[in-house]
Amino acid sequence: MTTFSPLLTAAHPAVHLFRGPYVTVGGHRSEVPEGSKRLLMYVALHRQRMARKHVAGALWPDTDEGRAAGNLRSTLWRLRGAGIDLIEADKWTLSLREDVLVDVELVGDWAARLIARSAGAEDLKLSPWWPDALDLLPGWYDDWALSARERLRQRTLHALEELSRRLTAVGRCAEAVEAAMTAVIAEPLRESAQRALIEAHLAEGNVVEARRGYEVYRELLNRELGVAPGPELFSRVHAA
Repeated sequence: MTTFSPLLTAAHPAVHLFRGPYVTVGGHRSEVPEGSKRLLMYVALHRQRMARKHVAGALWPDTDEGRAAGNLRSTLWRLRGAGIDLIEADKWTLSLREDVLVDVELVGDWAARLIARSAGAEDLKLSPWWPDALDLLPGWYDDWALSARERLRQRTLHALEELSRRLTAVGRCAEAVEAAMTAVIAEPLRESAQRALIEAHLAEGNVVEARRGYEVYRELLNRELGVAPGPELFSRVHAA
């Protein structure tokens, strides 16, 4: 599989959670020891300095406090032994180093700019990391991983919808369709995503595609939830 990351610079060390975790330093990729992945992921997803006791309790919740603290020390040691020295730790606290980039943070910032409608031209590009942002850390089921996954998923869905609207407004309809379709595939019952896709089709002059998409969505909603699309969406499609 081709490795991709939205981190575009080798000037800083980076933690890659998409298709990872792994780290890069000076453009060189280093694999994370299996027993240290959870710690690196947890610290990368929680930027602030945290009490060691808190981190140990979150990562080893079914272990007594002393054993959890020992596990944390061993895990930090294994990371450093692998040449991954990205966590600052003292006797009481630890955190990711300030100069370390995290791909999830960059994507979250991109999504925030689109949602706030302050995105620049660079933010309006199609990107191959969208599927990764919609399913962060697949296979990890810790409570903190599930929360981070859903938070990034929702922000990315909102951002893709706004991106589709922005692209439609500037006449980049094919790209608008692709952005909206990514959101629709991830969440087929989401009406705001379906609306963005239909609007992109209509802006491109593809009334048949818009109506076909609406009918597929209507049938899906009826089958899954026993409800119909909102009246605004119905009016928009049938007014075309």
